[in-house]
Amino acid sequence: MNILYCGDKKMEKGLVLSVLSLSGHVKEPLHIYIMTMSLWANGRSYAPVSERTALFLEGNLREKNSESSVCLLDVSTDFQKRPPTANMNSRFTPYCMLRLYADLIPELPNRILYLDEDVLCRRDCSAFYYQAMEGREIAGVLDYYGKWFFRENPLHFDYLNSGVLLLNMKEIRRTRLFRRCRGLCQANRMFMPDQSALNRLAGSKKICNSKYNEQRKLHKDTVFQHFTTSFRFFPFFHMVTVKPWQIERMHEELRLTEYDDLLEEYQTFMAKMKGEKVTNIKRETTSI
Repeated sequence: MNILYCGDKKMEKGLVLSVLSLSGHVKEPLHIYIMTMSLWANGRSYAPVSERTALFLEGNLREKNSESSVCLLDVSTDFQKRPPTANMNSRFTPYCMLRLYADLIPELPNRILYLDEDVLCRRDCSAFYYQAMEGREIAGVLDYYGKWFFRENPLHFDYLNSGVLLLNMKEIRRTRLFRRCRGLCQANRMFMPDQSALNRLAGSKKICNSKYNEQRKLHKDTVFQHFTTSFRFFPFFHMVTVKPWQIERMHEELRLTEYDDLLEEYQTFMAKMKGEKVTNIKRETTSI
C-alpha cells in the first residue's frame, strides 16, 4: 500500500503517529513517501523532514513487515522553480501545497493515498485504497464545513476535504490536474489554496463515505479520523483545534481515549529516537 505525506520538520510528530496508526491496521507492506523541502519564505526558515526520522520509521515498519519502506523525497528545486506565488503568504505554510507537485516525482506510483499528518487510521483502509478509480483523478470525502459554502455545483455537495485523498497519478498526469492547480496557486490568492485549487479544477472527483475522513467526531465505523479545527456552540461559540499528539488535550478537551495504546507506542518510538528513557502516558477513565 502506497502512502504519501508532505511537510517540514515540524510535522514529524504527526507523521510518526499517523504512520504508526497505519501499521497497526494494514497487514500488507507499507510504502511511505514523504515529500519535503528546505525553504526560506516570509522571513522564516523551514527545515525538511530529517533522514533520521525516516530511517527510524522504516526500521519500525520493517519489524512488522520486512517489505515495507520509507522514501524521503526532497522537492526543493521543483518548488522553487514553480512557486505558488500568490499564496506564499497565506495563513497556511507553503508546505500545504507540496502535494500539488507530486506529478513531477517519477518515483511515485500510479495509485497512492495522500494523508495529512493529523489523520489517524482506526480500521483497515483496504476498501478505500483499492476502490475502482478508472477515469477518476481523486477520491475523497466532503469537507464537513466547506461543503456548505464552497461547492462548485450549486445542485449538490461536491467540495472535498484534501486531508485524505486517493490519487490516481496516471490520470492526474494525463489531465495535468496538478500542473493546472499550481498555475492557479501562482496567479490567484485563495483560502486553503491547495484544497480550493483541487476542488475547482478536478474534472473527475469521486465522493466517498465520511467514515474515510471523519472530521468532526469519532463513530463506530470510522476508518480515518482527521483532527481538523471544529466549532463548538456550548457553553459559548468557540473553535477547537486539538492534534492527536497533544495527549493531555485529547483526554481533557476531546475526552478521547480511543488511541491510548497507539499513543503509548508513539511515545516509546519518540523516546527511542531521542535516546531518552521510555515512559508511559497517563491514562484517563473518560471516553467518548
